[in-house]
Amino acid sequence: MAATIITVAQQKGGAGKTTLAAQLAVAWAAEGRRVAVMDIDPQASLGDWHRIRSESDGPLAGPLALSAIAGWRVSTELGRLRRSFDIIVIDSPPHAETEAKVAVREADLVLVPVQPSPMDVWATQPTMDLAASAKTGALVVLNRVPARGRVVETVRTLLAEQGRPVAEATLGNRVAFISAMMEGKAVIESAPRSPAADEVRTLAAEVGQRLGLRPAAA
Repeated sequence: MAATIITVAQQKGGAGKTTLAAQLAVAWAAEGRRVAVMDIDPQASLGDWHRIRSESDGPLAGPLALSAIAGWRVSTELGRLRRSFDIIVIDSPPHAETEAKVAVREADLVLVPVQPSPMDVWATQPTMDLAASAKTGALVVLNRVPARGRVVETVRTLLAEQGRPVAEATLGNRVAFISAMMEGKAVIESAPRSPAADEVRTLAAEVGQRLGLRPAAA
């Protein structure tokens, strides 16, 4: 069975694409799924995170393959990975480059991380247009959400007015995410009982349900 492809895309930089991609990839690997991550962002942040991960001495939730590739080879590489993995998570560049367009077109779902601010909401338009032109479903994920305040509901209302589908699960503005990424890990590995880990598991389950992912093989 061909892999499910999830592209994390947002043309505005600093939205937390790499963190979202890494955290979800590990969550699905922890369920026993065969997961690959593809880094097509020239900044190569996901590749750097994976390198640190590969050098880690501590226990990890599950194996995670990395493919760092760009240009015309993206489609060919996805074709190869589809045959060997259950899920492929793509971290795309924060611009409408050819690679990003290919990653969106090939995806089963595009996840669009958005920080809870009007400016970030307005900046989703190019990414949502790109997904719509590719006829690919897109889901906004609120990221770096503050612990207090009414801003989240305000942003949800603004997104609803624009017809944007928004995930119920959110990721908080937590130090645990920064610490985990610096160690080449996900929060379900570095702080498995933390609120941050619960947020990731909840989001992974919601996205999985949306995609109709079957339970991982025993």
